[in-house]
Amino acid sequence: MKAVVQRVLNASVTVEGHLKGSIENGLLVYLGVAHDDTGSDADWLVNKIINLRIFDDSDNIMNLSLEDIINQNGSAVNENSVNQNKIPVNCNKKTGILVISQFTLLGDARKGRRPSWGKAAPPEMARKLYDYFIEKTRENGIVCECGEFQARMLVNYTNEGPVTILLDSKES
Repeated sequence: MKAVVQRVLNASVTVEGHLKGSIENGLLVYLGVAHDDTGSDADWLVNKIINLRIFDDSDNIMNLSLEDIINQNGSAVNENSVNQNKIPVNCNKKTGILVISQFTLLGDARKGRRPSWGKAAPPEMARKLYDYFIEKTRENGIVCECGEFQARMLVNYTNEGPVTILLDSKES
């Protein structure tokens, strides 16, 4: 699995003019599923992303993870979170992750001018692992909003920093 992780002040996704998901603070994650990915790839990415120390501490050093930020500040919990007791509900910001499926992360453009999608998982498999990634994120007590699988989406966000990290479960 490949992921582009961006630290954001806000992020939202719409499909055909309808809001599908939004966060007010946290991480925007573009997620690509390869044909040889498994649940262990998703598990590794979820753990890596929620513990990635890319938020500023009091000394303005990137030393805090999303989990640290939530534990310090609390977050609004959405109704889909499984492990709600990990997040205080007294904060007015919806801190979490917005996950967007993006098979184009698996594009290979080394030859020619048109990318090859041969490494991307077939839609049925990709949807299963995309849903699994969301489920595992929520099981960790993280608000996890998402787009719509296989839809043309409009993603709006404010990248803070800017901070953008590329992750690949096969390079773990």
